[in-house]
Amino acid sequence: MSDQSFDLLGVAVEGARAAAAIVRDAAPRVHDIVWQEKGATDFVSEVDLAAEMRILDIVRQRVPRAAILAEETASAMSSGRQRTGVVFVVDPLDGTTNFLHGYPEYAVSIGVLVDGSLAAGVVLDVPANECFTATAGGGAFLDDRFITVSSTGNPQRALIGTGFPFKTPADIAPYQAQMSRVMAGVSGVRRPGAASIDLASVACGRFDAFWETMLAPWDVAAGTLLVREAGGLVTDLGGAPAAVGHTGIVAGSPTMHSWLLRTLQREQTVDGGQ
Repeated sequence: MSDQSFDLLGVAVEGARAAAAIVRDAAPRVHDIVWQEKGATDFVSEVDLAAEMRILDIVRQRVPRAAILAEETASAMSSGRQRTGVVFVVDPLDGTTNFLHGYPEYAVSIGVLVDGSLAAGVVLDVPANECFTATAGGGAFLDDRFITVSSTGNPQRALIGTGFPFKTPADIAPYQAQMSRVMAGVSGVRRPGAASIDLASVACGRFDAFWETMLAPWDVAAGTLLVREAGGLVTDLGGAPAAVGHTGIVAGSPTMHSWLLRTLQREQTVDGGQ
């Protein structure tokens, strides 16, 4: 772990805690918050925007030359700038729909890239007040406790996390086929609705593996580093190392990642054949 990664993590944690305070303060009046639609089933609120602005203020004060890729202001950074220098990848409220319904599964997620590589990340589970952190080469932690991925090797004992393709109805049928194959081989599948927490759950062994067919960079940046630093693997659906971008994700311990990837890629049996 470099001194730079440690310093950048400190800025990310400061931003995450400040944003979490805004989200936490707004939670008691959640039913009075006005929803804005980004898409038919994709929402943003004044709370997302206020939390994001607080993070951006802190980053700009602490690391003035950093680029910022944030969910609600994604155009602030061009794809070219992502490849060089320091980039903060920000989701001020992952699980907005959960938050707006009072369902306690939402988080602040901030990942930091240096010259295109993940250097630091934080996922702060707001309702649980759990802070997951990681730095490149420095391991992954839940608060001050070192964490590792699950040691479960038997899929029949595994608990798998997932995310539904709620933005793209055309992807529902292929996803259902994936779900059928996974459900047939494991003890349970869960869909909490906040990918950053799902990846943090893989990192600390609560989930043995996780998959989702399409996520955004702010969904995966911090969580990807958490899983890798906890000893796990994070790839796209083809098995290549997952980039911080718009991508499908398969994450898990080495054993369960391998099983899940094979299961997702396996074609459905047709007329008794493969």
